[in-house]
Amino acid sequence: MTDDIERTNRLVAAGRSAGRKLWGGARETTVGELLAGLAAPDPDEPADVYGDGVVAALEERVAELLGTEEAAFFPSGTMAQQIALRCWAGRTGNPVVALHPMSHPELWEGGALSLVSGLRTVHPTREPRQPTAEEVADLAEPFGTLMLELPLREAGFLLPSWEELEELVGAARERDAVVHFDGARLWEATTRLGRSLPEIAALADSVYVSFYKSLGGLSGAALAGPSALVAEAKVWRHRYGGQVFRQFPQALSALAGLERELPRLPSYVGHARVVAQGLRDGFRTAGTPWFRIHPEVPHTHQFQVWLPYEADRLTDAGIRLAEETGTVLFRRWEPAPVPGLAVTEVTVAEPGLAWTGRDAAEAVAAFLARL
Repeated sequence: MTDDIERTNRLVAAGRSAGRKLWGGARETTVGELLAGLAAPDPDEPADVYGDGVVAALEERVAELLGTEEAAFFPSGTMAQQIALRCWAGRTGNPVVALHPMSHPELWEGGALSLVSGLRTVHPTREPRQPTAEEVADLAEPFGTLMLELPLREAGFLLPSWEELEELVGAARERDAVVHFDGARLWEATTRLGRSLPEIAALADSVYVSFYKSLGGLSGAALAGPSALVAEAKVWRHRYGGQVFRQFPQALSALAGLERELPRLPSYVGHARVVAQGLRDGFRTAGTPWFRIHPEVPHTHQFQVWLPYEADRLTDAGIRLAEETGTVLFRRWEPAPVPGLAVTEVTVAEPGLAWTGRDAAEAVAAFLARL
């Protein structure tokens, strides 16, 4: 535990002082820097109370961007999705949710779908990829809701093609099921899918989006969909403890992210492909015996890198690279599901736009030299 805390502290310190990095780590931002980004368009506007004012303005903006009837702000995506799935179970009369076993509710919510909401899950596939329409059609038991995580983060930020997504939704409809999109990172899916946000959202019965995972907000999420569903979700939001007295900091930061980061995301996605190719060139030039950039062409501005080394050793090499050269290439590595391999996630955001493919290749060489 002590070693892990020390690594975290060194990663944060190195990231804050680094002159070159692909993205800014969440732990590297200070309270003062976050407060400085909360300027209100009208500082004389009355503060929000239980979801009015700037929070209501944010909800209207999200509904407008996604082309839905309404949207509701939630303090967390975990709460938003549990409530959405609970509401759909009540409407369909079926508490079974079909979703991927690598999706967020299955891995990171402590079994809350069953323990808190009384739902049960089934898996169209266990493969580390998006399910296929055939797999949804062939599920052995009825389900009320198909939940699709777009992109599927744990599998490598993977998206289906637009045609595959249409077929998936169609397969669910054929099973008399509704469709919910876990769109925590839906904002950056437009490039791969080749469609606008309203076109993507129109395929689903409800959509959840996050305000911090791509937009840089403080926290919070929104559930968007038909007015009747959103109204019911707001009732459950109160029951779940999500009717917070004041939420203007989260709302202001979310609106700022929609204004600042949302228009930039397509450029981040495009440049992630340049960086990924540069990393690949760097590993090949160095003669690395085995490596993997996954997916080969990133679907979003985030992707995975796999290497055949112990995770802590790779993390330490990245820390030394940052401390000695001022360049942050990789941050924390984790043991991969396959013994003997480690995996890390790479994000390309505003700081990474200055990197060329050659910059990425040279950073790989400097990183490997410290293994």
